[in-house]
Amino acid sequence: MNIVVLVKQVPDTGAERTLSQADHTLDREDADLVLDEINERAAEEALRLKETADAHITVVSMGPDSALDAIRKVLAMGGDRGIHVCDDRLHGADVLTTAKVLAAAVRTVTDVDLVLAGNATTDGQASAVPAVVADLLALPQLTQVRKLDVAEGRVRAERETENGEATLDAPLPALVSVTEKINEPRYPSFKGIMAAKKKPVDTVDLDDLFPDAAAFPVTRTRVVEAVPRPPRAAGTRIADDGSAGRQLAAYLIAQKLV
Repeated sequence: MNIVVLVKQVPDTGAERTLSQADHTLDREDADLVLDEINERAAEEALRLKETADAHITVVSMGPDSALDAIRKVLAMGGDRGIHVCDDRLHGADVLTTAKVLAAAVRTVTDVDLVLAGNATTDGQASAVPAVVADLLALPQLTQVRKLDVAEGRVRAERETENGEATLDAPLPALVSVTEKINEPRYPSFKGIMAAKKKPVDTVDLDDLFPDAAAFPVTRTRVVEAVPRPPRAAGTRIADDGSAGRQLAAYLIAQKLV
């Protein structure tokens, strides 16, 4: 079984994040960059399938030079091969362009049986890229998955959403996006980290993926203006002299909270 895992390098949510003054996009040069947590869970699910079946895992990521670190981490966890789409022309690419590029990268992998991805990255949170990639590849899509089983040429998944739970079933090949409830990702071992340095990673650009890259429309999300978040205002301290309840109720009513 050939499995492709889509991953992304994102700023650490626990660190300070700023926007570039030039175009108001995320300033990645000064950010602490990590493999997105939900992508780790997608990679972990691929590795669990590999433990129960004869599988080969290809890790695909689109991003600048630093995105190679995200690929190497999944290789250290147990992945077999990486594809790094690196092209300055893709800076600031929107959801549709990102999905087109990732789909093109997946097409370079022979006989793909399963594509795994996180349901949303922590930087963009669009939750749309996996679905668009599936549509471009003409694959059945099973999204928002919390439990996954693959057997006898079919994939069966449990989905949990705000509206309830559902069981999904589809033939392979298929695309599955997972939620944070799917598993707990493993830590790369020292042996795995050393082995990852020798595993192949192909670096490609738009010219490699598209016959006429000059005509490929790179659409971007443009931030017109960004202003700093206003500082948090000081709270109001209420001394309970018997009227605290009335004061609290009045405050909630003024804020239209009740």
